[in-house]
Amino acid sequence: MKKLRYLSWILIIIVLMGGCSSKQQGDEDDLMQNEAVEEEIEDGEEGQEEMSIVYMSEEISADSLIAVYDALDAQIEGNVAVKLSTGEPGSNYLRTDLIGELIQSFDHPTIVECNTAYGGQRANTAMHYQVAEDHGYTSIADVDIMDEEGSMTLPVYGGTRLSENYVGSHFENYDYYVVLSHFKGHSMAGYGGAIKNISIGIASSEGKAHIHSKGTGGSMWSGDQDAFLESMAEAGKSVVDYLDGNILYINVMNRLSVDCDCDSSPAEPDMHDIGILASFDPVALDQACIDLVYSAADGASLVQRIESRNGLHTLEHAQEIRLGSRIYQLVNIDE
Repeated sequence: MKKLRYLSWILIIIVLMGGCSSKQQGDEDDLMQNEAVEEEIEDGEEGQEEMSIVYMSEEISADSLIAVYDALDAQIEGNVAVKLSTGEPGSNYLRTDLIGELIQSFDHPTIVECNTAYGGQRANTAMHYQVAEDHGYTSIADVDIMDEEGSMTLPVYGGTRLSENYVGSHFENYDYYVVLSHFKGHSMAGYGGAIKNISIGIASSEGKAHIHSKGTGGSMWSGDQDAFLESMAEAGKSVVDYLDGNILYINVMNRLSVDCDCDSSPAEPDMHDIGILASFDPVALDQACIDLVYSAADGASLVQRIESRNGLHTLEHAQEIRLGSRIYQLVNIDE
């Protein structure tokens, strides 16, 4: 009997020691896992510090637009989608005498756009095609309203607001996207540039409502402002992830109104034109444009519009989710 008790105690001690050993091993495993996560975060932070190149010409002309594009030395093949805003009648949309030569230099160009979710002259496909024709776009390239047959869904990775994004169903028909944006102010986002053009701009009418409602399905016009800005950045990232490098961005900084091209009666610009900028990084490109506005002696009205909507938060969140970097090198090709 004593011998059995003795053996029982030995077994208990062995089990306890094994438990301690397992706990120690578990602690070591947890430590190694935490260190790996920290290293991954540090690597991500280091990646955010990589400097993107933004090319710029201070001349706003068809020739300088082509020169800025050529500076990127992009390798483009297949069906090319040129994403721009067709603009409401009366707005500061990009004119064909400025952009036509560049668009027609591509082998298979199509101007692409999606319907609006707020009414206006571009709320349905038939009216939208008429606006595109009235603004001269159909005379320089084919035009495709990408959501005329509905939406397709893109997953959103690393987001905090959206898990999916709805873009025009024709989005997948193109091999490369040239995102041609008129940089300006915006009544809701503070400013509109490359990020807005790949988020709200490529979103279907359904997708626009989804982004504006911050993924909740609620009201497009109320709710937390920062959540809306973050949703825009996340929708843009879903587009960039899907295209896997087959995209570039050009911002034209002319007619710098505080109002966007979705406004048929925009405020008259009270600052000078600045130039044309291009990059493979939409965050760096928009940041460079913002910095040029902030450094302009006559940029107060646009700065006030940006800050009143906390527009810089779009760039903050875009960098956090690794859409791009706010750190850039500005290369003036005129020099």
